[in-house]
Amino acid sequence: MTEARARRGWRWLAWVWLAVVLAVGAHQVRFWTESRLESDVLALLPQDAHDPVLAEATRRIADASARQMVVLLGAADATQAQAAANAYRGALQAADRHQPLPFAEGASMAGWFEASREFYRPWRDRLLTSTQRARLQAEPADALAEEALAALYGPMGAPRLTDWQADPLNLWPHWWQERASGSGLRFDGDGLLHANDRAWAVLQFETRGSAFRLDGERVIDAALDTAAAQARRAVPGLRELRAGVPLHAEAAAVQASHEVNVIGLGSLAAVLLLVWLAFRSLRPILLVAMSLLVGVATALSVTAWIFGEVHLLTLVFGASLVGVAEDYGIHWFASRQGHPQVERWRLLRWLLPGMLLAWLTSALAYLALGLAPFPGLRQMAVFSVTGLAAAFATVVCWFPWLERNAPAATPLSKAMVGWLARWPHVRASAAWYAAAVATVVVAVGGLWQLRTDDDLRNLQSSPKALVAQQVEIGRLLALPSPAQFYLVRAKDVETLLQREQALTARLSSLVAEDRINGYRAISDWLPSQRQQAADGVLSAQAEAAVLARVGAATGEALVRPGFAGKPLALEPWLASPASQPLRHLWLGPSGDGVGSVVLVDAVGGDAVLAALQAQAEGLPGVRWVNRTAEFSALLGHYRHMMAWLLLAGVALVVVALAMRYRRHAWRAAVPTVLAGVLTVAILGWLGQPLQLFNVLALLLLLGMGIDYGIFLLEHRGDASAWLAVCVGAASTWLSFGLLALSATPALRAFGLTLLLGIGLVWLLSPLFRPPAETPSAH
Repeated sequence: MTEARARRGWRWLAWVWLAVVLAVGAHQVRFWTESRLESDVLALLPQDAHDPVLAEATRRIADASARQMVVLLGAADATQAQAAANAYRGALQAADRHQPLPFAEGASMAGWFEASREFYRPWRDRLLTSTQRARLQAEPADALAEEALAALYGPMGAPRLTDWQADPLNLWPHWWQERASGSGLRFDGDGLLHANDRAWAVLQFETRGSAFRLDGERVIDAALDTAAAQARRAVPGLRELRAGVPLHAEAAAVQASHEVNVIGLGSLAAVLLLVWLAFRSLRPILLVAMSLLVGVATALSVTAWIFGEVHLLTLVFGASLVGVAEDYGIHWFASRQGHPQVERWRLLRWLLPGMLLAWLTSALAYLALGLAPFPGLRQMAVFSVTGLAAAFATVVCWFPWLERNAPAATPLSKAMVGWLARWPHVRASAAWYAAAVATVVVAVGGLWQLRTDDDLRNLQSSPKALVAQQVEIGRLLALPSPAQFYLVRAKDVETLLQREQALTARLSSLVAEDRINGYRAISDWLPSQRQQAADGVLSAQAEAAVLARVGAATGEALVRPGFAGKPLALEPWLASPASQPLRHLWLGPSGDGVGSVVLVDAVGGDAVLAALQAQAEGLPGVRWVNRTAEFSALLGHYRHMMAWLLLAGVALVVVALAMRYRRHAWRAAVPTVLAGVLTVAILGWLGQPLQLFNVLALLLLLGMGIDYGIFLLEHRGDASAWLAVCVGAASTWLSFGLLALSATPALRAFGLTLLLGIGLVWLLSPLFRPPAETPSAH
């Protein structure tokens, strides 16, 4: 009667789990239809919750470039460059008519200068460069008048933006030239960029949606390749350069999609092949594959439900989950093969404590990923724990009902059973003492050579050709880096602009020394009202004196025209076309004041970055921000934190094992701990730096490696437990071995660590197994 009630209880569990799986299936259809995948590497990193102004500044700068792409077409002369641009646009328009492209040509800068010039005209008298100020203050009025008179009657003069009487000293063109050279607006009158003995047509594009809503196909890159080929047919010898976040995002999505297919399908194929060789039956293959599919699908749905979207790296990482989740199904079939005479429900109750303990230790190790405030790591933790739980539930709820006939022994299973009998035991002997000494020498030597590397760039790698083009475009267009900037804060707009001007005065000295190429600041285009007032007075005095002297010499009454009575303010400037290239630098109200950003165009190493940091010293409200260095330091901080957490995890696992296995607990713990130490030592011997993802891999190794010791202790002397360990370890090893082939450095480091660690745990666990005749400690 008790057995019948137990079966009815398991039947209800099976039906409940079926309802859950059907709900997951319905969600999967909607998820892949919406394609809620994220590939932005910054989404993996913690946000500045303690500094909302800095977080807003970072977001603004990122948003300004997240959807932008720029293409440069370089030809021998202006005519060819224009022809290439027309052919390029024509090819994209034809492709868009055939099938809508995810991007379109962005707002053109054509006509920007004319519109901006008209906007600034009423305040022309208040726009002076630092050189002009010094000259107007130091040079006598007579000398200035002679220069103005020569310009008036000379056969050739400098280009003018107004009539002579409105700007007798021709100050305004020089102000515009300085703005252009410092802000990357280096286009000639034909609208082209002339550099490196070529005329460059600059095309700007913008994605219609988010740059990261990609499906892993080369849509943008393929369209640009077709357009470039069309342009080269029109202009042989054309040179094309591309840059922009969407290009990097698409490259990452294509790479991730490829790796998901290779790692996920490769892992699945390896697992199924091993299951076939071990059991030579179709039913175990189908049921194990079903448990893996349910595990991954459930993990994906739960992660999307909690976080709203799933990061591509989470998906790639999750593809390796099949190397762990199949352990439960394999353990079931290995036990059924080894004990075919035992009734299924009795066998399940016998296996359940060990399987539950194995899942618990693995889940604890995966959950450790979520302790760091990294959104990406938290996604990986939720994905992994949910996937393992779903696979475990599938085995427990469905396998006893779906698997009726125990699989027969196969040549591979018989061979594996024989391995355990021939595997040596660690014992007190001269040979084992020598092996221990050799192990210590290898470990100490490797740890001595180990170095660390917490560089943020290890999280993602873009194609080298694309990076090289980005660098060259940045040099040609003087594009500043969004990773390093100055954050300026003040209680009001006027104070903010004054602080910016104090900073840009220092940056101008670095430009003069050729240490940086330039900078972009709002105060260069919108001087503070104090500066405008001073410049207005200075220019009025100088120009009035010049007009009086020139009028006396020519016998004409020359009167200086009037200008705007009020200084130029922030609101009309932001609403004007003049602010179009710089609006993203204005952060607006923030906290108890306002904020802005000053970007720098600098190409150099640590010395240049140190010089830039020094420029902010002593300036109130000005802070130098180096996001790359800050995030790298943060990665180092969490590497240390996770290392201590790893040690704490070892202690907790040992306590949990001791509670069940008493004095034999060390037999399950020592192989994993020793494998972890040797893995780190081998990384040192190989010259591989230790980074956060190596430590995270060691945390997972702790959770997975302990399983093998648990199975050998829980069912000591049982050959079927060894068969489950061998098949599970081999499939896990293959899964993470494929992860080590990832082109993303972080995933490659993660996979290599587990590739070494899992192999070592599998080799070491049988050495510390208890003798088969030893009675159970529990």
